[in-house]
Amino acid sequence: MSRIALSVGANLGDRLAALDLAVTRLREVPGVSAVRVSPVYETDPVGGIEQPDFLNLVVVADLPGPGSPEQAHALLDLARRVEAELERRREVRWGPRTVDVDVLAVGQWQSTDPELTVPHPRIAERAFVLVPWAAVDPHASVPGHGTVAGLLAALPDSERATVRPFT
Repeated sequence: MSRIALSVGANLGDRLAALDLAVTRLREVPGVSAVRVSPVYETDPVGGIEQPDFLNLVVVADLPGPGSPEQAHALLDLARRVEAELERRREVRWGPRTVDVDVLAVGQWQSTDPELTVPHPRIAERAFVLVPWAAVDPHASVPGHGTVAGLLAALPDSERATVRPFT
């Protein structure tokens, strides 16, 4: 089995519905098991573009096998389908979006392919990813980086403060 992790965020439209749809679509993937979903967090936007706050969560699940390029690309295809279904527009880098689904990790498999970098290239800097991930799988190993809990502990307090439980 390989443990996979996806980050889901949205700051336009019905944000909770977007998160729910992404989780539902992941559960529909053949072979996916032991799906765990983090609590939802409200987070400040990143990148300096004025926009509404995001809702974010992380989904972890198990897939058969050790983690592979085929699995990673299947997850990327899933992410793109969810984004298309919710009419995501890529007009401004780090701009507002109806949904954003990122492949964070696929077992211990690693890739530097610009189309699909795994683990996600800025994972160690992103409290909006690490806080929800730590809530469901703090001891997860992030290839080349250490554990989720260790990465989160290394972030400055000011970065962790940008992530708030959503009620």
